[in-house]
Amino acid sequence: MAILFLATLPVHAQDAAPAEAVAAAPAPEAEAGELDGLENPNIDAATLTLRLIPLTAEELEKLSADWLAIVRASTVDVVDEQIRINNTSAELVEEAARARLTEVTESRRALFDKYSTILDAWELKGGDAAKIAGYRTYRSAIIVEETRNTDWRTLLAQATSWVVSADGGLRVATNVGIVLASFLGLLLLARLVRRTVRHWAGRIPNFSKLLVGFSALAAYWLTLAIGLMVVLAALGVNITPLFALIGGASFILAFAMQQTLGNLASGLMIMVNRPFDEGDSVDIGGVSGTVRDVSIVSTTVITPDNQIVVVPNSSVWGNVITNSTASETRRVDLMFGVSYKTPIARAQAELEKVVRSHALVLSEPEPVVRVNALTDSGVEFILRPWTKSENYWAVYWDLTREVKDALDRAGMEEVEAGAPPVVAPPTGVAAAS
Repeated sequence: MAILFLATLPVHAQDAAPAEAVAAAPAPEAEAGELDGLENPNIDAATLTLRLIPLTAEELEKLSADWLAIVRASTVDVVDEQIRINNTSAELVEEAARARLTEVTESRRALFDKYSTILDAWELKGGDAAKIAGYRTYRSAIIVEETRNTDWRTLLAQATSWVVSADGGLRVATNVGIVLASFLGLLLLARLVRRTVRHWAGRIPNFSKLLVGFSALAAYWLTLAIGLMVVLAALGVNITPLFALIGGASFILAFAMQQTLGNLASGLMIMVNRPFDEGDSVDIGGVSGTVRDVSIVSTTVITPDNQIVVVPNSSVWGNVITNSTASETRRVDLMFGVSYKTPIARAQAELEKVVRSHALVLSEPEPVVRVNALTDSGVEFILRPWTKSENYWAVYWDLTREVKDALDRAGMEEVEAGAPPVVAPPTGVAAAS
């Protein structure tokens, strides 16, 4: 917007052009008809843009020289009007004179816009960067010099004219409105896409909740990014430099955010390989609890005492992961000891009765009750019933109590047993409940 405004500001600066560019510029009539009327100052801007497409870099260089002469001649008209105002006493300066200056300046601004369009096309087709820079410098010098030498009343009149101009402020306001409206529309579309992707991805058998959530989030941001680029391109904004900027920024960020990128890569590995899912009871590098959420950079775990622990994904993927709820069933390992005075057959029968009578113990695989060792204090039995994973701790606690009660009722003396051969998995949220 600032460039469009400054392009309307006239000044005494026809000599600000680079000497080489102006000297090399032929008169508008020099190449007349050679480029099918593209050197006509009255050509429509949209038509000009389309007609530039088939031109080569050499043809665009000739056309740029023609248009340099055109905008120079228009700038001479602007300066002449400004001199006419400056040479008249303030009291005698009429509104008509300023209106005439504003009209000439607006006409010159439209020519400068077409001039810039030609230079952009020349640059895209591999034109000489030094020459193009010289042509652009001419316009910049004109704007700066005119702004510096114009009185404030003229500047105000020209600014007002630009604001209400269909090709000036109104066009900018319209474009801004289009961008804002498009962005709001894209937000709604992106949410719809995210919901659709989440629905369809959730129906894929091998997709975990983590991968479903990531796919939906990626679809959301891709829709916004692509949609905004399409809108900007439709408005005539050159988005090519944006890609170069993103590429350069990505290269710099890759060094500045190595740890974060490592977490991101680990997060992708977790989502693809699925060592756990949301709601699973896990032990990750010494942190035990239930997985509440997995983002692209971290995993959030709720401990049995309701603490929230956020673990970087690089630490998760780089450590041993124990998932206590990944399997549908689990084996409960218990050990009990009875004195040598107790008959082994009687003790085993009592233990089998307690195990088989529990409602949550599965009949398949069949529970195992065996003599495990003869210790200094007595006979050691091992109990290995199977149950559903969500019932693990209920069975563990119930059998520990019921075996004690059964041995007491049978008059059997219980002695201290050794530690179970397989250590019970860490306590998860299910244990706390």
